[in-house]
Amino acid sequence: MEQYLESLRRCALFYGIHDEELLSMLRCLEASAHSYGKNQYILQSGQPVTAIGVLVSGSAYIIQEDFWGNRNILAQVSPGQMFAETFACVPNSVCGVDVIADSPATVLFLDIQQVLTTCSSTCIFHQRAVRNLLSDLAMKNLRFHEKLTHLSQRSTRDKLLSYLSAESIRQGSSRFEIPYNRQQLADYLSVDRSAMSSELGRLRDEGILTFSRNRFTLLMEQ
Repeated sequence: MEQYLESLRRCALFYGIHDEELLSMLRCLEASAHSYGKNQYILQSGQPVTAIGVLVSGSAYIIQEDFWGNRNILAQVSPGQMFAETFACVPNSVCGVDVIADSPATVLFLDIQQVLTTCSSTCIFHQRAVRNLLSDLAMKNLRFHEKLTHLSQRSTRDKLLSYLSAESIRQGSSRFEIPYNRQQLADYLSVDRSAMSSELGRLRDEGILTFSRNRFTLLMEQ
């Protein structure tokens, strides 16, 4: 498991836990590594969930897909980030989303019962991990609320401005990058891609913003 330490140090579950204790905990948590190819499902909707996933390499997206194949991107997963912890914490629950590798990826799965049940050998650090898990769940709830704020806007234009403004504030700069390409951004905001692209062009022509691929600059109105 040593090869995954760089990513695991960034994982919210292990904040404040040193490498030696972390490696000891991984054995306690019955960690198992699995690799996936690009566009391969890591988790599928309806699948029972008994473990927390931690992405240790590559990238992935959490999506919802309806009967007709229309996709709504809920979040991007980067190395060091967790997923499926909400479903895993609910006994006998099944996954309500799909997690798909956006590039070749490796995931470390941690048995949820081992996470929630502290052991005698690493008690202090295990308790810290449980507190970290609660903090992570609270943070993701805030992000979900933020997305609802974007989606509650009535027009494609307002959804774009809501999202881009929030990203600018989050990154602390009027110049920033977003983690989505055009189709992924349209899926995230639940809007039509062509309509969104047209709106971006209008916003640029009006001097509200500039962009190049996934790089944006918000401009002060004259």
